[in-house]
Amino acid sequence: MASPPAPSTTLIDSTAGVSNLVDQLLTLPTSPPSLYIDLEGVNLCREGTISLVTLLVQATRAPNRVFLIDVQSLGSLAFSTPGKDGMTLKGILESPDIPKVFFDVRNDSDALYAQFNVSLQGIEDVQLMENASRSFGSRKFLSGLAKCIELDSHGLEPQVRQSWRLAKEKGERLFKPANGGSYEVFNARPLSEDIIAYCAGDVQFLPSLRELHWYNLTQPWKVKVDQETKKRVLESQKLDYQPNGRDKALGTWPLEEPVTR
Repeated sequence: MASPPAPSTTLIDSTAGVSNLVDQLLTLPTSPPSLYIDLEGVNLCREGTISLVTLLVQATRAPNRVFLIDVQSLGSLAFSTPGKDGMTLKGILESPDIPKVFFDVRNDSDALYAQFNVSLQGIEDVQLMENASRSFGSRKFLSGLAKCIELDSHGLEPQVRQSWRLAKEKGERLFKPANGGSYEVFNARPLSEDIIAYCAGDVQFLPSLRELHWYNLTQPWKVKVDQETKKRVLESQKLDYQPNGRDKALGTWPLEEPVTR
């Protein structure tokens, strides 16, 4: 996996900022995907709140950039504010023609649908790509983002890996209750530099991970991953969806044959 530099981060906390961002996003190429997304909040699901949408924009001729959309401050305006042509962030998230890449989309989809009536389409899920593309070992359990980064970090420069780990550790000390922290730090304003760095770190490697695992899949398995991703989104919108069920750690294809090239 290549060593992407730490992207610059911009906070979007005004309707003018949202409008300008929407206009920028509509100019981006769609193949490969340009948009990589993660959400942060308090009890992030239909029962909690969304504080931030972290959006990494992968550029072809410039360094990647991260935008932190301040949902805590903007509320529904984060999704309903139009750009100059009338498109909104909600419209982009719901467009099947604009690919958006997540890592485990389930609870993010649940929260967006329940709280802001955003019905995701055009989604790719790197967690499913990684699980499907394993050429050895078991696919019984899904991997988390940190494990995927560590396992596929053989191409990362040591200082890049160490910087990412440090940002992750600092952030977790602030929000994990087991470490004496609180998820309310995502709602504190101004945002701490450690939280900003943590959010950026959660999307920093998604383009590289997506490229690695998507390339390794055969075409029939790309279709299977796409179908399972759509299923994840639909199931997250059902009334009986359980955001913290034990079965969420289980893989989809534990008994199937190797799927890579």
